[in-house]
Amino acid sequence: MTRQYLFTACFFAVLLALLYQIGVIFAPFLLPVLWAAILSHVTFPLHLRLTALLKGRETLSAALLTLGILALVVVPVGVLASRLIQEAGSAYDIITAWVQAGGAKQLPAMLATLPFGSAFQELLGRVFVSPEDLEFFLLQSSKTVSGFVVEQGAGFAKNAFLLVANFLVALVTLFFFFKDGARFLEGLYRIIPLEDGHKKKIIARLDQTITAVVKGTVITAIVQGLLAGLAYAALGVSGPVALMAITIVLAPLPFGGTALIWGPVALYLFWTAPLWKAIAMLVWGAGVVTTVDNFLKPMLIGQGAKLPVIFLFFSILGGLNAYGLIGLFLGPILLAILLTAIQIYREEYLHEQISPPPTNTI
Repeated sequence: MTRQYLFTACFFAVLLALLYQIGVIFAPFLLPVLWAAILSHVTFPLHLRLTALLKGRETLSAALLTLGILALVVVPVGVLASRLIQEAGSAYDIITAWVQAGGAKQLPAMLATLPFGSAFQELLGRVFVSPEDLEFFLLQSSKTVSGFVVEQGAGFAKNAFLLVANFLVALVTLFFFFKDGARFLEGLYRIIPLEDGHKKKIIARLDQTITAVVKGTVITAIVQGLLAGLAYAALGVSGPVALMAITIVLAPLPFGGTALIWGPVALYLFWTAPLWKAIAMLVWGAGVVTTVDNFLKPMLIGQGAKLPVIFLFFSILGGLNAYGLIGLFLGPILLAILLTAIQIYREEYLHEQISPPPTNTI
């Protein structure tokens, strides 16, 4: 081994050790940094336009956009959290009033008028011996659920420091991505040990995939919110526009999603309205609103990112399972990088002339 080889081996050993240690140090901030990277990528064209309007003042443009995103996130989340805790606290009073008005005693007769109502009525009779047992169960259940939501709100407040810290990290990172993101990307581009043509393919595929995932998620959430809003209005639920807006905000969540809104609405209709309205809300919510997410999002993302829909579907589900909400983006991104790497291998080493993968392969 020559002196040059020895020096190279030692250099890369030290470099890998340093990268590992830096990775350990930066690991707690990975998720907020990833969110900042996605937000900055999607809104960077707006930053360029605003910088031009401000006559080249990049720092001012970055600060204004960061403050705007801060307002768009903090205000709706704060209103939603306070509204949820407030409604949960009064839910027990609403159900108590319904029980005292004789709603529980009338429930078996109401079920008998529905299709398969006799089966429901028989099942209800097996579980609850008397109407008093049903009333006690409903009161205790509503009290437990209301207490759980209020308790979770208190737990959320206790963990507020960690949430605020992560959010502040994301905001600060977002500001610097706006301000210096182009220079960061240029420096990263230079040190990637690949041929220039390969780097361009990978970066173009990343840009295409991230844009498609964000657009597909937003469009799907809007469609789900509009469908749910139509049901809220048609069934006479108070505040249908506000409920529709909250449904759109919660639609991208991996667990619950739109059901976090139309589910409680169905329960509210069950206590306060004719039973058919509650059943209609449940059928529409589970059969239409929730189902839209299962086919519309993969279709939109697959067409925009030019990814095979069947692989994209599994990458979204697997990403959500492995990484949580951020996995909705990481799954398709990793899939896109893999497919691009395979394409480069086939072109460079197998000397094949291949076309981009089809958008629909189910």
